[in-house]
Amino acid sequence: MSDYENEIADVTRLRDENGAPWNAISPESAARMRLQNRFRTGLDIARYTAQIMRKDMADYDADSSQYTQSLGCWHGFIGQQKLIAIKKHFGDTNKKYLYLSGWMIAALRSEFGPLPDQSMHEKTSVPGLIEELYTFLRQADARELGGLFRELDAAREAGDEVAAKNLQNQIDNFQTHVVPIIADIDAGFGNAEATYLLAKKMIEAGACAIQIENQVSDEKQCGHQDGKVTVPHEDFLAKIRAVRYAFLELGVDDGVIVARTDSLGAGLTKQIAVTHEPGDLGDQYNSFLDCEEVDVADMSNGDLVINREGKLLRPKRLPSNLFQFRKDSGEDRCVLDCITSLQNGADLLWIETEKPHVGQIGGMVNRIREVVPNAKLVYNNSPSFNWTLNFRQQVFDAWVEAGNDVSGYDRDNLMSADYDESELAAEADKRIRTFQADAAREAGVFHHLITLPTYHTAALSTDNLAREYFGEQGMLGYVAGVQRKEIRQGIACVKHQNMAGSDMGDDHKEYFAGEAALKAGGKDNTMNQFG
Repeated sequence: MSDYENEIADVTRLRDENGAPWNAISPESAARMRLQNRFRTGLDIARYTAQIMRKDMADYDADSSQYTQSLGCWHGFIGQQKLIAIKKHFGDTNKKYLYLSGWMIAALRSEFGPLPDQSMHEKTSVPGLIEELYTFLRQADARELGGLFRELDAAREAGDEVAAKNLQNQIDNFQTHVVPIIADIDAGFGNAEATYLLAKKMIEAGACAIQIENQVSDEKQCGHQDGKVTVPHEDFLAKIRAVRYAFLELGVDDGVIVARTDSLGAGLTKQIAVTHEPGDLGDQYNSFLDCEEVDVADMSNGDLVINREGKLLRPKRLPSNLFQFRKDSGEDRCVLDCITSLQNGADLLWIETEKPHVGQIGGMVNRIREVVPNAKLVYNNSPSFNWTLNFRQQVFDAWVEAGNDVSGYDRDNLMSADYDESELAAEADKRIRTFQADAAREAGVFHHLITLPTYHTAALSTDNLAREYFGEQGMLGYVAGVQRKEIRQGIACVKHQNMAGSDMGDDHKEYFAGEAALKAGGKDNTMNQFG
């Protein structure tokens, strides 16, 4: 029997066992509700999606063209529409994930109002958004399956056995909208115990992959802001272990940990690392500090010094009580962070860079792979980068190195629309288009994400609608700019009552009340205008 038939048979058995009081229960209706709610808990989702990620990681190790992608979503509806669109355009959700951005939670989901990405938002809003995203994805399953069930009923009523069999096959082979979420826990929102407690809530909500960064939690900054402060390796490794313990406690044995280093752009630390012998991890961390050799006689009141190889070294201390690293040591610190994280339980790396440059990323990854051969990255294709300017300048520099004539271009002004139709701009756009494939092949990037895309698309589409609707176009601004495009592009939510669950509600009313059900989807429902 098919899955559908097995579910019907199972409920039929239950109904018969319970006798007359259950006579009004329709086994097929209950079976449909079961299939529409495949995932009973967030832990079911976390276990299911962890297996997907592990398979995808193995696929990438075998073939770097098999990289994965995601877009950051700040609301369940946005995530739902993204997955509906992916299934519509590509037929399946293979290697497509969701990303949950701490930046967007801070900017859009905090009760304090819009906040900068500095871990000031409520930590509970993180698992709250994970749960919301999966609630909407599960509703997308229920909605699509509900449509198939109604088509099945119509085919049966028409006596079309071929159509009915085809529809039952679609039901049995239905692919869920539920996909992995890589979820941002920032710097852990406190000590390792706080990190563990929050990680548990995130996993219980459905997260199979948690991304954590090596900044000081109470000084956390967005990876693309200045003033970032890192912690010694042992502090960070304790939090990685805390996340692993959370996964293991909850039975998500193959949960994924993404260790992010901000060392490339972070020039400060709050702590001198504990060290017990030359060359240990603490000593390596301290070796990057910007120090000056001093004599005891030259020391001032309150000076802190490090004894290394018989010399007294005084770290440079800022008025903020922070210590600074040596200039240009960021890449070496970044490589050490990555190797250390992978050797101590992390599964994937995240290197926050100041620009999208395949050569720069690949250079670091090659160094890491000398020690950990299967090292791979999650990479932020960030809207904080000016992609157009960055890639036009990369092409300009490559042409200069190759001896090409660049006299017709002003490197500092390459963002100008005057260059949009130029040969240089065309080459830059080609490199942008292939960036993800190139970085997957040449720089070990397993997963490409854009952190904040739907923040920007919401702003852009709202700006366009406001300009037209409140201007001379009036209602045509909405009809031509939104609704007509929805209809012609086959956007599912043009039938917004259906998207919000009206038809599913009608199905349930009929299950519960039979012919007495008062349904909303009759002939007078204006949604019928959309076919």
